[in-house]
Amino acid sequence: MILKKSAIAGTYESSDAHVSVEPYNQGIDISLESSVMEQYGVQIRESIMEVLNSLEVEQAKIVVVDKGALDCTLRSRVETAIFRACELTENIPWGTRI
Repeated sequence: MILKKSAIAGTYESSDAHVSVEPYNQGIDISLESSVMEQYGVQIRESIMEVLNSLEVEQAKIVVVDKGALDCTLRSRVETAIFRACELTENIPWGTRI
C-alpha cells in the first residue's frame, strides 16, 4: 500500500495508543514512546512491523505513543491509520490482512 497523506488513529487515553503515519520516501521510520517500553518495547515494535508487512507498506514514517494498549488495540490503530493514509473509503479489508 502506498500512503497518500498523513493520518492518525487512537487517543492518548490510558490503555490506548495514538498512531500517526505519513508518507516517507526512505523506507520505514518508527518512533515509539510507551509507558511500558522497558517491559514490552521490543514486542510493540514487532507488532507494528507485522502490521506494516502484512499490509505491504514499504515506505512510511510512523509515530506511536502507547499508553499501555493491548496488542490487538495497537494493531487495529496502526491498521486504521494506514487505511486512512491510503484514502480507502469503501471495501476496507478490516482484519483480513493482519
